[in-house]
Parts: sequence; C-alpha cells; structure tokens
Amino acid sequence: MQVQPYLNFDGRCEEALEFYRGALGAEVTALIRFKDHPAPPGENCAIPPGAENKVMHSSFRIGTTTVMASDCHSGGHPSFQGFSLSLTAPDADVARRLFAALADDGEVKMPLAATFFSPSFGVVADRFGVSWMIYVCP
Repeated sequence: MQVQPYLNFDGRCEEALEFYRGALGAEVTALIRFKDHPAPPGENCAIPPGAENKVMHSSFRIGTTTVMASDCHSGGHPSFQGFSLSLTAPDADVARRLFAALADDGEVKMPLAATFFSPSFGVVADRFGVSWMIYVCP
C-alpha cells in the first residue's frame, strides 16, 4: 500500500510544475490536459468551460517521492489547508537553498533554525499556498 499526495492547483498547475522544477529540481513524469482526455467529451470527465488546455492530471518527482497534481475546477484559487509536505535536506546549506526558493513570493511561517530535533528546521507556504516543512535529519 502507498499514500501519495494529490494537489489541486485550481487552474495554476502548469505554473506550479514549472516553479517546482526550478525551486526543487522536480521532474515532471506525466502531464495530461483536459483536451487530451481519451473519452468523448462529457463522458467520465467534465471539462470545465475554457479549461481545455488546463492540466487534468500530472505527476512529478522530487527526489524519490512522486506527487500528483491537477487543475480540477480551474477557478484560479487553490486552497491548501490542514497539511504540510515534509522535505528532508541532506545538510543546512541545501535546506537554506530549498527554503529560500520556496519562500520566493510565498510566506515564511517559521524561519529556519536549529531545534531539539534538527540542526535546521523551518516552515514556509509557497506562492500557491502549499505548506512545506524543511528539515535536516541529524
């Protein structure tokens, strides 16, 4: 059994994929647009009006983890609440680089600092509102 995060960017998925490529070195492994849905229109997949070029499904890899994402209703207002993605960095320098990249146009919730459980830990919400916990394992 496996649990994988599936993020709904509500119309900003392609922008998010490009951001994560640059910020985290993410590798996009799949991207299917609504217009490329194999079933006839309206069958098994309701395409939001004007969303033909939006992302129906994608997956991307960060390190060894696969994250899936889509545009879903394509309203342009993604909402991410009640969870964080945890990102382990090999050392404090990498943690600082990742944290800074994710904080670009985002919001620092807890600055990177030494804690009792990590030499470097911090929390940042990226420009899409996705919360990330960055830490170095001792």
